[in-house]
Amino acid sequence: MNVAEKTEKKSGGIGEVISVIIQAVLIAIVIRSLLFQPFSIPSGSMRPTLLEGDYLFVTKWAYGYSKNSLPFSPNIFSGRIWGSDPERGDVAVFKLPRDPRIDYIKRVIGLPGDRIQMRDGVLHINDVPVKREKVGQIDNFDITEENHPVDVFRETLPNGVSYDTLDLTPTGLSDNTREFVVPEGHFFMMGDNRDNSTDSRFSNVGFVPLENFVGRANAIFFSIADGTSPIEIWKWPGDVRGSRIFTWVN
Repeated sequence: MNVAEKTEKKSGGIGEVISVIIQAVLIAIVIRSLLFQPFSIPSGSMRPTLLEGDYLFVTKWAYGYSKNSLPFSPNIFSGRIWGSDPERGDVAVFKLPRDPRIDYIKRVIGLPGDRIQMRDGVLHINDVPVKREKVGQIDNFDITEENHPVDVFRETLPNGVSYDTLDLTPTGLSDNTREFVVPEGHFFMMGDNRDNSTDSRFSNVGFVPLENFVGRANAIFFSIADGTSPIEIWKWPGDVRGSRIFTWVN
């Protein structure tokens, strides 16, 4: 084999590696943009449904595609393609309206045209109280972030979707609110940890436009406690929440 053949073979080998890397990156971008996006829970606002350290798959096609479906939200088109509205009770990831660089995850409570209000801790939709029953208490710091038993209430929305909420205090600051009228093309979002959630009840979140939705949270694929990083595998035996792995988000 002469020098020219060796150089050509070496160049071909490097070229093949670069080609494989480019193809892998493109496939990853397509999957993340159109199919699934991994998402980690950064705060306790969705407790007890979602805990800090949960890692989720978010279904991107659930509500169609907007610029926020793409990495870095490039302003290349407006509105949604193949769009469908979120359903009441969905747990959804969306871009914060006042700062689209920030992702939030909350539950869809109010649809366009709805009137939403909290009265003495009871959610009202269009002047009708949502069914709410106490199902017990949780005395587990990993779930509640509280060093005492916390009341758990199960809410059932008008469409039959049920989920548990935490009631940290019977006199929470957001247990009584004004009536919110959801504008057309917008949604009212709330966290399940009702006394510790910055959501549509507050002006720094407000109503969420359909265009800001990224996708619906479907499944937990990994969960780890105590602020442990997933790459700290030596801590897995004590910190991994095995019972939450490969579970559906309700």
